[in-house]
Amino acid sequence: MSIAMFALVVTSGHSRSRRIADVDLGQRSVTAREVPCESLAICLSRRLDQGQAVRTGKRLNEERRASMGTPASFTCRETLRDGTAVEIRALRPEDEAGMLAALDQASMQTRQRRFFAPKRHFSDSERAYFMEIDFENHVALVACAEDAGRNVIIGGGRYVVATPGSAEMAFVVVDAWQGRGVGRLLAQHLIALARESGLTELTAEVMSDSTAMRRVFERLGFGPTSKRDPQTIHLALKLT
Repeated sequence: MSIAMFALVVTSGHSRSRRIADVDLGQRSVTAREVPCESLAICLSRRLDQGQAVRTGKRLNEERRASMGTPASFTCRETLRDGTAVEIRALRPEDEAGMLAALDQASMQTRQRRFFAPKRHFSDSERAYFMEIDFENHVALVACAEDAGRNVIIGGGRYVVATPGSAEMAFVVVDAWQGRGVGRLLAQHLIALARESGLTELTAEVMSDSTAMRRVFERLGFGPTSKRDPQTIHLALKLT
């Protein structure tokens, strides 16, 4: 089975802290004897402020990464444009029935645009492919929301590493929830996870008549690359 249903491709700085021995003025360090006390105090204050800013930024980045957790434990509460609350989280082993139920609600056109074929049924090997996720080379997320009093899967997306540093990504949203921003949220979180993992590029294959899907990717920064098939548009996003 094609990875088109949830497909996307993707591809890390290094910070160095410097201990202030005297006062650093651009390219050289000076001692208290070389500058007036007031200048020394100002320079030292500025350097300390800069050091605090660096430490604060580093701490915020560490807190952000800690809040994200690992891809396998990822979960995030979001709000759609119409105010509906949704949860974007990692795909779980127990989600198979819910994912298949969501696909049953997808129209033939939606399936065609995700699988590049009018897919109706999935073999055991295809189901295993969708559910056996290592969250390193294969990362999958689902979108869940309340529907008729039940928490159900309304969409899903994933990326699969195709070559070192690059992954292919795709997503699908059931028809009743399309046009409300679900696909954009799935893609945004996949991009963030891909960048955090060290990937440098994400790619996607979109059918030429899938205007809405292409618009979502383009708004996220994807651009067209070489055309391999007149019916398919190849898109790519640099993550560095």
